[in-house]
Formats: sequence, structure tokens, C-alpha cells
Amino acid sequence: MRSHRARRALETGARRVAMIGTAALLLLTPALAHAEPPAPTTPLPDDLVAAIQRDLGLTPEQYLAKAEAGQKLVAFANELRANFPDTFAGAWLNPSGTPLIGLADGPGADAAREAAQAAGYTVKDLPRSERTLQDQLSQANDWIGTLPAPVAGLVNGAAVDVVNNNLVLRVADTLDVGGLQLPDFLQGAVIALQPTLGSVAPQAVDNGGAPADAMLGGDSYAAENAAGAFRCSLGFNGTDAAGATVNISAGHCDPNRNGGGTAQVFQMTGDGVFGPHIGYFSRTNLEGHDFSIIRVDDAAAYRFQNNLVRVPGRSPLRITGTADPVVGAPVCKSGLTTGFTCGNINAVNQTVDVGSRTLTNGFSANICALQGDSGGTIVTGDRALGISSASNVGDLKFCELASVVTTVLGDTPQLFATPINVILADNPGLTVRTS
Repeated sequence: MRSHRARRALETGARRVAMIGTAALLLLTPALAHAEPPAPTTPLPDDLVAAIQRDLGLTPEQYLAKAEAGQKLVAFANELRANFPDTFAGAWLNPSGTPLIGLADGPGADAAREAAQAAGYTVKDLPRSERTLQDQLSQANDWIGTLPAPVAGLVNGAAVDVVNNNLVLRVADTLDVGGLQLPDFLQGAVIALQPTLGSVAPQAVDNGGAPADAMLGGDSYAAENAAGAFRCSLGFNGTDAAGATVNISAGHCDPNRNGGGTAQVFQMTGDGVFGPHIGYFSRTNLEGHDFSIIRVDDAAAYRFQNNLVRVPGRSPLRITGTADPVVGAPVCKSGLTTGFTCGNINAVNQTVDVGSRTLTNGFSANICALQGDSGGTIVTGDRALGISSASNVGDLKFCELASVVTTVLGDTPQLFATPINVILADNPGLTVRTS
């Protein structure tokens, strides 16, 4: 389905000859000394606990319980959707964490209600089934495709609002919404503004520095080719089908994403400082699903043989498995620029326009992410959920400023991501390291 036009990839550019002095960069400190560092003394690291309390208003125990409830809801919703496709109307967690099942009138409605209630779920009656909303979404996408060029560039797509059982039409804040003639089937759809985004010009970093040891999800790296380099965040550590050590990050972090050749990957060891060579991109994918697989050099493999993610240089979180996105679930991302920031999933199975490319099967959450956070890890509870791809506030320097700007425009910071299980399905044999 077509959704927001994000237009902002989150990598920062790098040059090996220039210095940077921006407050937006998170400085790195030496990494842990062993490939498998000792477990944290608490289930969640202090930096993540602080982000959960600040951004979600939850205790660590509430966060973990809500994340687990979300995964149980996903599994049950998949069964209900398969068995009652004409009456299933969505599943989500409300703000208090209560799992809800939406049902519409249709064949099997009574049986679907009985099954949901027997499983302990609260049922909410809704006017339209998920199938009906998806059909309307398809019509909306077809209509958007017929818009004249001046308007088409300002209509950023449509999405299904599961909670309100409606469509949301996203438009740029420069569009005169009153002058946009909506077709009859879109009457009543919610109009939401998308902030105007600015330049995608990368920033520069310096060369040099000493290597650290273990490399964790959320740590900084730079990918370089002859033309320059991009600075991004590492994603989840894993192994490929051949058993080689890899890191799963974002495809748009590869400087060769639009051409041939193999970009080289370097560790970033400090204040915009290049460290040692650690690998290369063995696969990069941009259209549809935004991901890359970094093949780690044999000499550096031991440094990536851990299941940890963190704010660079701080205590880590151990990844215990993978998860699927569901609306309302709590999620937190780690990245080199903004560290841990948290929010709730507000859309799943989206299509997002990012410049000239289109992401599909993605999810979004009301999380602040800035340049340099691309490729970093997104978790729910202690499970791997996705890879950071794009943001509607990527041009801004601070999350505090992003919150003010988007509030004025009637929106919130949004992070768009590729689900980790979608990436694994695209790459048979690829696995995330878990405990």
C-alpha cells in the first residue's frame, strides 16, 4: 500500500579528509574487550530504561509485558485473519496495553467473536473489515496515480488506520487541502500533514583513530567508495547461509547502492574518526525492502559474534529472539546520533516513498531518529524487530527541536523501518544472533 513520502534516509555522509564539530554526533568510547561481554546486571541497560521512562512513561516491567502481549496478539491475529477474512478488522494494543480485536459484520462474525473472547481478548465492533479497508486503500492508490504532476508530488500516499477503522491521506503541508477534490470513496478519510523535508546532503567526518574490540548493534560505521562515504549505525549481528559472520543494516547506507562495485566498511572509533576496515557489503537491497548484509572480515569476525545492541559505548541489551510489528506495541531504537529513543508502532504493512525508492511491508513508530541513525536496531522488549530506514525529521539536529516542529505542523516525529523477519525471509539461511 502507498503511505507517507518520507524522503529522508538517515545516513550521514563522510569524507576521510574533513573534520566535523556538530553537537548532533554521538561520540564513541572504546568498546567492550571481549566478543561476548558479560551480561548486564539488570534485564535492561540503564540507557534503555531511561528512554522507556522518558518516552513511554513505562517501567521496565511494564515495557517488557506490553511487548510480550504484542507478540502474542500478532500470532492470534494471524490465525483469526486466516480463518475469518471477511470479518477480521484488525488487532492492536490500546495506550494502556490492552490487546483489542476488531470485528465487522460478515460471514463467521459470531464464530470469530467466540474465538477471540475464548482466547481472552476484548472485541471491538467496527464498521469495516480489514479486507474492505485494503480494497479502499487500493482504490486510493490508483486515484493518487492519476493526479496531475503538480499535485501528485504533494500527495504522499494513503494508509490504513487500524485503530480508527479508516483511511488516512497524507499530504505535504504546502498543499491547499480545501482545493483537493477527493473522490466519493475517500470522503470521510482523515487528512494528515507531512512535514516538508529539506536537503539530503551528507555531513563529513575525519580519518584516523584506534580500533575498539567488540562491535554491537547501534555502534557507528562508515561505508566508503571512491566517491565518498556514508556514516550509519550497525544493525543486528548474525550469520549468513554459509555460516559467515555478518551484520544486518540498511541498504541505503551503501555508497554503491545505485551502481556497481563493492563499498568498503570501516569502524568509526571516535569523534568522526575512521578506524580499521571491518568488512564489505555482500548484499544491498533498496527497492521494496531497505536492508544490507555486511560481510565481516575473518580477522574481525570475533568482534561481531555477540547478540548485543546498545547506545555506543554504553551497557548492552541482549537479543533473545525476533518479533513482528503490531500497532500499539512499544518499540525502542538504538543509533549513533540519538542513542535509545522509544515510541509506539502506529502503522504496519506500509509502503513509504523515500526519494526515488519505495519501501514496502514496513512499519512506522512515533520515534525521533536523525541522520546517522540509519541501519540501527529497533527492538520490542528484548527481541529484534526492525532496521531503521527513514525519518520525517532527519534534517533536524535535535529531537527536542523535532518534537516542536512536527507539533506545529500537526504531526509527530516518525521513524520508518523494515521488519527484521521480512529481511530474514528475503535471505534464506540468514539468522540474527540470539541468546
